[in-house]
Amino acid sequence: MAKKKTFEASLQELENIVSELESGRFSLEDAIKKFETGMKCAKLCEQKLNETENRISLVMADSNGKITEEPF
Repeated sequence: MAKKKTFEASLQELENIVSELESGRFSLEDAIKKFETGMKCAKLCEQKLNETENRISLVMADSNGKITEEPF
């Protein structure tokens, strides 16, 4: 079973791809392949951020000092 890629690994791969594409040393076809891979990494990062945001709760104290949780 393949191990799921972490946010950090996907972000690092995306940063590497951007640097490689900025260098301009690829043929058009290779650059397109790199771009496609980068878009997949970006999508995975966005999904991970959305999942994390959904898990975050803000802890707030009301006027009586009671702790309540509200969705982020």
